[in-house]
Amino acid sequence: MSYEGLTVVHYFCAHTCATNLSSVQDAVARVVDEGGQVVAIAVLGDSADMCFMCLHEDAWVLRDFQTALKLAGMEIVRSYVSITELSEYALGLPPKVAAMRLHPTLPPTGKRAWCFYPMSKRRNLGQNWYELSFDERRELLREHGESGRKFAGRIFQLITASTGLDYWEWGVTLFGSSLDDIKETVYTMRYDRASSVYAEFGTFTVGLVGETSDILLRTNWCGDS
Repeated sequence: MSYEGLTVVHYFCAHTCATNLSSVQDAVARVVDEGGQVVAIAVLGDSADMCFMCLHEDAWVLRDFQTALKLAGMEIVRSYVSITELSEYALGLPPKVAAMRLHPTLPPTGKRAWCFYPMSKRRNLGQNWYELSFDERRELLREHGESGRKFAGRIFQLITASTGLDYWEWGVTLFGSSLDDIKETVYTMRYDRASSVYAEFGTFTVGLVGETSDILLRTNWCGDS
């Protein structure tokens, strides 16, 4: 497996009456100026106001961004840490596809619906993913991948690894043209044995992707700042 990818942190944030929108935008701009990516998402539901999905090869850049958000008056209500990688099941991928997994360009054009959820593989008696042989696991993931390819063009999926980095083993981020696309994708792929028998899922968070300045204004409930 390769560790040549990017550090990825999802920062789920809430505005406060001390939030300085200009300072938040400056913090985002610094990450971008240093070669990173920041995707701004307006979260639907009351788990957070917005999310910053940040990617950079240097984790210190993202740690400094975390500090800058707090200095700007943002409350980070939760976060998720992971990395892009190529798993042992992905060996032999065409170089262009492998590069997309390690160094994706986000957000994908035209896909404004967004979803994030963490997941792990079960270790239950009779449902222990890690007691299966490599070939059995690879075949189950091949079947799972075939289901996902039915949504090519409608969904962009980024799976990042978090074993040893956060509570779950992977983070899954989906970008779609609409929330319906995301719902149908997740519903369909849960019937594969890799999911139905061996997968555990965490909390799903959905939202809408936009420009940072617009998302900040739309999610700010405390007036001008």
